[in-house]
Amino acid sequence: MPLQPPRRRLMRHVPLKFVQRAIPHGGPRSTNASLSLTSMIDFLVVTVVFLLMTFSTASACPPAKGLNVPIAAHVLDAIDAPIVTVWRGHVMVDGSPAGSTELIESHGHVRRLDDVFHLLCAKRELWGRTHPQRDFPGVAVLELDQDVPALVVKSVFQTAAIAGYPNVSFMVQAATR
Repeated sequence: MPLQPPRRRLMRHVPLKFVQRAIPHGGPRSTNASLSLTSMIDFLVVTVVFLLMTFSTASACPPAKGLNVPIAAHVLDAIDAPIVTVWRGHVMVDGSPAGSTELIESHGHVRRLDDVFHLLCAKRELWGRTHPQRDFPGVAVLELDQDVPALVVKSVFQTAAIAGYPNVSFMVQAATR
């Protein structure tokens, strides 16, 4: 076979007409792709509506791992308030350690929990500084294990009331209907 000068040979031997028509244009394909804007907007609207319909604030605040909260039939959605957790002898306010229940259980009478009191007072003062024109709602949520003694529950309840949180709610699990 004799030597031939360099030229384009790619796909010249394919006997299909649509291939032969594409060969003269040669070169790389265009990097611009046409997108249907209507389809993209429809997709985004459907996605946003789906996410809004499935969003629930009630599941945004699950009980702590290993904590067995009581089950109740009549429940409300979660609210934005300080959460006082009592579990296995430990007390926490919004996840920060705030003492233990040993003193209450050993003395056998209702006592004020000083660490809880000071943390709740600090949260009340911070709320007052960040919302100067509004009245303080005074709402706290108690997240208690089912096995916490009534004396401890009463002590935590009264400590929250003394700290300026007279509206106390209990975190419970909604009963399935």
